[in-house]
Amino acid sequence: MKNKNNNQLLMTLLKGRTFIVLIVLVIFFSIAAPSFLSMTTLTMVAKHVALYGILGIGMTFVIITGGIDLSVGSVVGLTGMLAGGLIQEGLTLGNKTIYFSVGLIIVIMMIFGMLVGVVNGLIVTKLNVAPFIATLGTMYICRGFANLRSGGATFAKIDGYEGLGNTGFKTFGSNWFGIPAGVYIFAILSILAFILLTKMAFGWHVLAVGGNEKSARLSGIRADRVKILVYMISGVCAAWVGIINTAQLSAAHPASGDGWEMNAIAATVLGGTSMAGGSGTIIGTIVGAFVIGVINDGMTMCNVSEFWQKIIRGLVIILAVVIDQVQRNLQAKMALQARNESK
Repeated sequence: MKNKNNNQLLMTLLKGRTFIVLIVLVIFFSIAAPSFLSMTTLTMVAKHVALYGILGIGMTFVIITGGIDLSVGSVVGLTGMLAGGLIQEGLTLGNKTIYFSVGLIIVIMMIFGMLVGVVNGLIVTKLNVAPFIATLGTMYICRGFANLRSGGATFAKIDGYEGLGNTGFKTFGSNWFGIPAGVYIFAILSILAFILLTKMAFGWHVLAVGGNEKSARLSGIRADRVKILVYMISGVCAAWVGIINTAQLSAAHPASGDGWEMNAIAATVLGGTSMAGGSGTIIGTIVGAFVIGVINDGMTMCNVSEFWQKIIRGLVIILAVVIDQVQRNLQAKMALQARNESK
């Protein structure tokens, strides 16, 4: 009985590990860097958490199905470049240049993000290419096109032109009532994702495909369609981050989002989504995004070398996967004990 109670206590701690780590980090950095809890710093952290969190939302759906999407960081850079180019230069067709409204540019970027997701999904499902390899390829392709769009240069004039009706893009990078616009978008997407994953049939299909794809197919679930849709969700989330990040920087740079796929994966895994697939929560990913944001900005404020920051991020990802495996093994052990006791 004592061993059983210890296992239950350990399981409770493992399930709440991300929130516990977040509290510890906030306390540590507030002591190490007294200005960490200032409004300026908290606003900066909120901006970064929103970006990592939105990417993490899409990544959560993908990882639950047993996949992974390494292309999201490059999609951030490419969509930013495409949006910046449409604002600064418009679209030239023959001898005519067309300028789009900001609303239409947002829609175009969403469609583009979806198309990248479709490509990833089709490569994984129809060509039977491993998700890691498929999305690694599209990661390089998207990053290459981001550089080709401007020859590696930056689009610095994204204010738009009043006479052309394409102003207002930078609104997505400003503060609304003192809170970064990205935080509002993050909140809306989080609510939609939570409903989709927990209250709708599609969410159960995602979990079923990740838990046991063969059984899911036998029960009538169209696993390939589910996989394509989760990559589409990931692509749309990446496109939103590309828009928000470009607006915050007031410029579009082809290197934007470089390496952010690692932040998205780390936030997702830290939040309890299993790399083996079949389990994960949006709320966990949100907390995981806060952890990554606090770690990154906290280390920067403490003047930790960028080289050490990379090492620490890598260790965080490894530790998160190890703890996830420990939790899975403990759950299996407790389930076995419960079956033995019921006999």
